[in-house]
Amino acid sequence: MQFSPNNGDFTFVSSTEAEELSGTISAPDIKLNMHSDGSKDPYATTFLRQRGYGWLLEVEEDDSEEIKPLLEELDIDLKDIYYKIRCVLMPVPSLGYNRQVVRDNPDFWGPLAVVLLFSMISIYGQFRVVSWIITIWIFGSLTIFLLARVLGGEVSYGQVLGVIGYSLLPLIVIAPLLLVIRVFEIVSTLIKLLGVFWAAYSAASLLVGDEFKTKKPLLIYPIFLLYIYFLSLYTGV
Repeated sequence: MQFSPNNGDFTFVSSTEAEELSGTISAPDIKLNMHSDGSKDPYATTFLRQRGYGWLLEVEEDDSEEIKPLLEELDIDLKDIYYKIRCVLMPVPSLGYNRQVVRDNPDFWGPLAVVLLFSMISIYGQFRVVSWIITIWIFGSLTIFLLARVLGGEVSYGQVLGVIGYSLLPLIVIAPLLLVIRVFEIVSTLIKLLGVFWAAYSAASLLVGDEFKTKKPLLIYPIFLLYIYFLSLYTGV
């Protein structure tokens, strides 16, 4: 059966008269550039990099490291803190402790724990006083630091803050004794003086170095007064 077209554009033929047709259609070779080379970046990427916003295009890699313990994340070394506590409580050089580690390797959590412990035994449940004791520790250490720098000392504020904080331990040690011998006024006074001298000597022997030469009393005296004030916060005098 054959149909005649209405115009001259098409010619319909029957399947019996058509020759067998075969062939292939070749597609153009299309390549996708997936490289991240900076010289072949698209315009938007190049624009961002030129404007200093290349960090927006960075992809963070998965962190395959193991989860660290909480103490390690907070940079708390209990062994180091325990060693520094022994150095402060036993400031005698003949015992063989490397006491300079308290100054040369300062930390924050150890002194803070000592100051908080002193605050807890001083306030008898009045928690609002804790902030005042911490303030005295911070600004008292700042005063000692500024004075040490004026006198030619080579110490940092972190070192002074750590040494002053750790050196409160002698006052914590004598606190239970004062509760027992409070009725003996003379003995109680001697214990208080012992605690203040103990704390001041521990701090001064670490902070007052040879660089002060004849100026050592100018720094030892304020340290001594600072620990007298700390003791007054405990005794209420």
